[in-house]
Amino acid sequence: MVTDPIADFLTRIRNAQMANHRIVEIPASKLKKRITEILYDKGYILKYKFEEDNKQGLIKIALKYDPQTKVPAIQDLQRISRPGLRQYSKPEDFKRIKNGLGVAIISTSKGVMTDKEAKAQNVGGEVVCYVY
Repeated sequence: MVTDPIADFLTRIRNAQMANHRIVEIPASKLKKRITEILYDKGYILKYKFEEDNKQGLIKIALKYDPQTKVPAIQDLQRISRPGLRQYSKPEDFKRIKNGLGVAIISTSKGVMTDKEAKAQNVGGEVVCYVY
């Protein structure tokens, strides 16, 4: 049994990239689907597909690599808030990730969004992870 499904999601992506896999399959949830959509919108993954089955469903993610050097588009995924220690932040306290090149994914009362979107809407929330 997985006690932290978001950490499992991030670890599966990390491990697939280290093994140079093209596609990774992950059990679905609403939060994981939204994080996947954000990764796609920001250009960190090539494409994704949600597949329904009789259980919870699957997310298939096509990972993105540089064509010449074969370096993954996602350099690092860091889980920030975890079940044992939740991390919350106000919009004015959001940190810049890799000097503005990275993205923080925030779970707010208005949904899951990036730190820039949350700051524009002036809502704080739980800092789920950093991506760069």
